[in-house]
Amino acid sequence: MAYNEFIADRIRQIFREQKADFYEKKMMGGLCFMVDNKMCCGIHFSKKKEMDLLMARIGVDATEEAMKKEGCQPMDFTGRPMKGFVFITPDGFDLDKDLEYWVQLCLDFNPFAKSSKKR
Repeated sequence: MAYNEFIADRIRQIFREQKADFYEKKMMGGLCFMVDNKMCCGIHFSKKKEMDLLMARIGVDATEEAMKKEGCQPMDFTGRPMKGFVFITPDGFDLDKDLEYWVQLCLDFNPFAKSSKKR
């Protein structure tokens, strides 16, 4: 199953409202939203959990506080969590204000994020 297009539309709308210059890239079994050629946030369908997860790149400094929020968990594909990234389950971004919070957190971190090296 692919990612939920309705969630993607909700994220697109937030980026447009914030006047963020973004583009989309299909990767990791989902859809990533790129800002300044850096992964900002995305949607990942977890086959294991059978649900769409919001992937948020928020940085290491914001992670501890974010983990206190409903639905937030370490981003873990391989048994080893990725630093500075979290997954949020649907109960943590169902409301528009909650999704806006997570996307804004990603946008706030984006200028400090390192872009991946081109191969």
